[in-house]
Amino acid sequence: MQKGRCVSKGETNCSDMAGYPSRSSAEVDLGFLEETESWRLLSPQFPCKVGGKPAWLSQTGLPSVPELECEICRLPMAFLLQVYAPISGQDRSFHRTLFLFCCKTSECYMCNDSRCVKVFRCQLPRRNEFYSYDPPEDKPSSDGEPDHSVLSVSGIKLCWVCGGPGNKACSRCHTVNYCGKHHQTLHWKHAHKRECCTQEASIVTTSTFLFPESELVTEPEEEEEVEQEEDTKEDEEEKGSEDCASLADALAEVDLEEMAMHETEDHKVFQRFKKRIAPEPHQVVRYSRGGSPLWVSSRHIPCDQDIPACTCGAKRTFEFQVMPQLLNSLCVDSTGASIDWGTLAVYTCSASCNHDDQYCPEFIWKQDFSSDDVQMKPT
Repeated sequence: MQKGRCVSKGETNCSDMAGYPSRSSAEVDLGFLEETESWRLLSPQFPCKVGGKPAWLSQTGLPSVPELECEICRLPMAFLLQVYAPISGQDRSFHRTLFLFCCKTSECYMCNDSRCVKVFRCQLPRRNEFYSYDPPEDKPSSDGEPDHSVLSVSGIKLCWVCGGPGNKACSRCHTVNYCGKHHQTLHWKHAHKRECCTQEASIVTTSTFLFPESELVTEPEEEEEVEQEEDTKEDEEEKGSEDCASLADALAEVDLEEMAMHETEDHKVFQRFKKRIAPEPHQVVRYSRGGSPLWVSSRHIPCDQDIPACTCGAKRTFEFQVMPQLLNSLCVDSTGASIDWGTLAVYTCSASCNHDDQYCPEFIWKQDFSSDDVQMKPT
């Protein structure tokens, strides 16, 4: 099946430039990893990508160093992925990207605790101070790749390890910047000790802190022809379960009955998850703005009250989710202890309100596999 790139660069229509085009809430776009030339993943190309350093959209108003720290261990978070998702017909969101960060400390991934992940939204009108009014050319810039240690338009210095704001410089060479002492120490041990005050110090060293970098390409999810038959079958199964439950009310203890019913429902949700992704098992992102997530468990599913409204007062709605399959490509399980999730569901402002080119925090919900399904999760 042919997979399309995130951004259509040959047209000037807003909807054609969208990474994830406007679709009905019932439709889903799937994201897959693909190797590509490095120039395609730079900011002027408006990429969808996983790993490496963030390709910041607006070059001002970046998230602060504290905002990019894990809420549990307070260490810097790593850039996980970004999704370029403009909103057709809304000029303030002509360019719009969502940036997702996660902690790399496995101990912070407590069951269903979302404090180890964060998401930010940034958007720009078509006419802005950073990018051309016309779509970018589908070829490398004649100037070559820019130095990622500095944002050339604004002069904001970036951390050489993570690509976040770097307000602290090496006290010896003053050539490289860091977000804080933790990444300065990491870079010193890994490379800068031998490069400091040498010509090599001008070269951005690949960081062991970063996840492997890939492009995210998309294709629509095909609808199942047997969906109606499955719904009928599920209704029959639910009716049978209700009959069994009525009998259990009379014959078993209430606590044991509730536990058994919960386990049955949890297993059913997990099986539905596996069946839905089976046609495209390598999907790492599911995008459906205004749609619904595909949950991995019947437990820890948010209700409306769990999703906070945006600071502008508008309701937040589901936009996309990160699948557990992505973990297989992040090289995070080498020591036996790993970061982990069942799915990460991202909710954003339904109005996509304006924040004057700033990076606005949005809401993310981490759901983990139930203990019964951990051994059977997708690989």
